[in-house]
This record gives sequence, structure tokens and C-alpha cells, in this order.
Amino acid sequence: MIYLDHNATTPLAPGVIAAMLPVMTGVWANSSSQHGPGQESKRVLASARATVARVLGCKPVEVIFTSGATESNHLAVRGLLTGAAPGRQRVLFSRVEHSAHLRLAKALATDGVQVDFIPVLPSGQLDLVAAKAMLGPDVALVSLMAANNETGVLMPVAEMVDLAHAAGALLHLDATQFIGKLPFDFARSGADAVSLSAHKFRGPKGVGALLLRQGVPLVPQSLGSQERGRRGGTENLPGIVGLAAALELLGDLAAEAARVAELRDRLEAGLQGALPSTVVWCQGQARLPGTSYLRFGRLSVDVVLQRLERLHVAASSGAACSSGGSEPSHVLRAMGVPGDEALAAVRFSLGATTTPEDVAYVLRELPPLLAPLLQDELTLT
Repeated sequence: MIYLDHNATTPLAPGVIAAMLPVMTGVWANSSSQHGPGQESKRVLASARATVARVLGCKPVEVIFTSGATESNHLAVRGLLTGAAPGRQRVLFSRVEHSAHLRLAKALATDGVQVDFIPVLPSGQLDLVAAKAMLGPDVALVSLMAANNETGVLMPVAEMVDLAHAAGALLHLDATQFIGKLPFDFARSGADAVSLSAHKFRGPKGVGALLLRQGVPLVPQSLGSQERGRRGGTENLPGIVGLAAALELLGDLAAEAARVAELRDRLEAGLQGALPSTVVWCQGQARLPGTSYLRFGRLSVDVVLQRLERLHVAASSGAACSSGGSEPSHVLRAMGVPGDEALAAVRFSLGATTTPEDVAYVLRELPPLLAPLLQDELTLT
């Protein structure tokens, strides 16, 4: 199987498995216990926290381990909002946040919180003019993704940090898709809180972190003594060690990003050359290196995915990414893309395991399968 769905999840790195196994078999005690085995677990936990902090450019005290980015996002938004001043109870999200995050926004609105959504331009970029106009003294928090999971578009984080802070608001960054694909430094980002998930960069599922700038007030959403009282629950020590190992194994991210971006560009250029009706959304924008969001004419995404399955190539549906496949992608709708085009959206996401041979195979085998279908589509229209 040629795996081109790295934005959904990534295969565990062998080095991550090697790091986790000794913890599973030999460091199984509760790190809150005072006895010897418990103290050994505590030392392993502290070492992993120090590694995460070093790689991501933060202090160990700023790392809160969670079950993944969804929990981190909820903890950040609810925890920061609850800790905000009484006169600041409005939250801004972008219209193209991950569907799980938009569900949180809907839940907040149902609970009576004033929630507003920053629009995006047809390019997929955040509308900074609209964002500036929406920010006011009643805004507690801006919650924004660093990079869109469907289009790969990189959001203007630095500009939004400046705008939010100038208005007296905090900025939470969902960096689930960004961390592991491009260099990231928490201290330099300016964000007040940052969410991440290990399985997006070849770590295990079920573990993530919230980076919280020291001194920023956060009200815990699950009570307990763990994580300095900010997130209750016994720590998932094997998962945390796996997360730390995955970060440490990333190596030269700039060089890897350049390699993957070159493969993505080769794939897009080859498909557009062989199938001229191929449209790549956000192709001219700054994007994640491995993300290619496209349509082949208006061919149904189900048909395209079936052909890819025949070729043993894994990709994903834009609609399935956000709404179970029954509706067009909310991201494309926010960009003003017509419904019939949005329903044709296919996402290829390349990553660390993608090779030039993988791209060459897709370019050799996929166009002959789709060309007759596209010709029929052209004849019918």
C-alpha cells in the first residue's frame, strides 16, 4: 500500500516503538507513588517532559500532557475562557477549523457563550481585515489552527498573535497539523497556548500536549493533582515517552519539508499535465509541504477513491474529513467553492515514508484509470 494520508495519521516510527517498549515492560508504576518504582516512573516522566520542552522551545513547566489534540483544544478554550475577566467572554474561531473544534464552538454557543467566526478569503487564507474588525475589549480568546488540515494553507499566526494581544485577548493555536511538518518554536510563536497530537508526527495515538505559557491563568477541566493540578488523571507514561521520542526523531525538519514539498509539487504537476481538468486548491498559497487538495474535473470523490484503492493507494475525501462524506467540505464552502466541485475533493498528504517511487507510481497508473471517466464527463456536459 502506498500511503498518502499522513494528515489523518502517521505510521509509528521504529524508534518510537523501541523507546516505548521498555517503559511498558519495566517502568509501569504510577509516577505519583512515593515508592521506588513510582519514583523511577516519575524520573522517566520528567525526562520526557524535558525532551518535549527542548524540541518545542518551551519550559518543562509549560508542558501539559493530554490524551491528544482534541482534549488539548478543549482544555485550552474552556480553561482560558473560564479564567478570563468577567468583561471578556467572547471567543473567536476561524470558519475553517477542524470539525471537532467547530463542534466545541457550537457547544459553547449553546451554553450561552458569544462565539464568532473569522472568515477566510477564496484563497483559503484568513481574512485579517475582518479579524481586526472583530477583535474588541470583550474578546477573551482567539482559537486558530496553524495550518488547515484539508488545504494545507498556513495561517497568519504572527499577525493574529499581534492583533489578539493588541486587543488584550489571548491566542490559542491548534498546531496539530503543523508540528512535525515544519519547524516550530513555542517561545518565538507568541501564542499563549498550543495544542499538538503525537500521532501526527509518527508517535502513538492517544497522547498529546497543551503548551501553556507560564503565568497564563488556566482553569482545569478535569480535576486532579497531576500535571501541576492542570489536568487530572494518571499520566500515560508509555505514550508520553513515545511522544517525546517522536519529536526527538524529527531531525532536520526544514530539509525534510523541502524534500516532501518537492514530491508534492511533482505529483501535482504530473497530474495536471496528464489530466488537464485537475484543479489544485490553494496551489499558490503557503502550504504544508505534503498537502495536496484537488479535484479531477467534477468526478465523484467516491469514484476516485475506488480507483485509488484498486491501485493500493491510500488517500482521503475532503468531505469525509469534515462531515462524514454526506456534505461538501466546510472548508471549501467557506472559500466559496461551488458544491459540486467541493464534493469532488480528494486529499493527498505525503509524509516521511513517501518516496519518489510512490509518486512515480501514482503518476503512471492513476491517469489511465481516470482519463476515460473525465472524457465521459466532458461528453455529458
